[in-house]
Amino acid sequence: MARVYDRLMEDAPYSSWVSFTKDQMHHHGITGSRILDVGCGTGEITHRLDQEGYQMTGVDLSEEMLAVAQQKNPRSSIQWLKQDMTELEFPVSFDTVISYCDVFNYLQEPEQVKASFNRVHAALEEGGLFLFDVHSIDHIQRDLSGSTFAEVYDDLSYVWFCDPGEKENSIVHDLTFFIQEGAGYHRFDEVHDQQGFELRDLKAWLEEAGFSFQGVYADFSTEPDAEGDRWLIACTK
Repeated sequence: MARVYDRLMEDAPYSSWVSFTKDQMHHHGITGSRILDVGCGTGEITHRLDQEGYQMTGVDLSEEMLAVAQQKNPRSSIQWLKQDMTELEFPVSFDTVISYCDVFNYLQEPEQVKASFNRVHAALEEGGLFLFDVHSIDHIQRDLSGSTFAEVYDDLSYVWFCDPGEKENSIVHDLTFFIQEGAGYHRFDEVHDQQGFELRDLKAWLEEAGFSFQGVYADFSTEPDAEGDRWLIACTK
């Protein structure tokens, strides 16, 4: 999926994620510039924050995603690392850790989320800031579960089925792509499993890991608000 990811995400709110990060850092008095981007994908947010002058490290489990990210600006000082977000380990600590575009929804079990929270906590400086987002439960139940999406371009087409998973608030994304290659099209399929989590559980797990929960901001709201499609959560160490 790495080869078509940026095409599919052309309308993603990257500038809003960047602005949210900068605003929250200012709000919480974070003056350090070292930011870790967990689940960085093809590095769009990582590169944008790098261009703003932050010292960036991007982590992802996909070598293909990291290769695309690095190729966007081979001369940048961004450090790209392949790591599992439940087993993060670094020789240095960070002032801020971010994880956007529903990365945490890819963890299937509460124990995986807790493990990742613990590893993020260990990677942060004392007083550091952790920002991440997840699908809201309402969004999963109302807009995603049972829906079908499709798009047709000259050189790329896809059909995307969002089926309810076996567990409550889980989704199975069944995607079929057709990519033009010469005079024909190459088909490939991917299945992505995502799990939704209740806000009260996320807050409890963050506090268990040692974080202070600072608030939830729905759909990039400037004031705490839990009514929306995407929960952006802020907490501090």
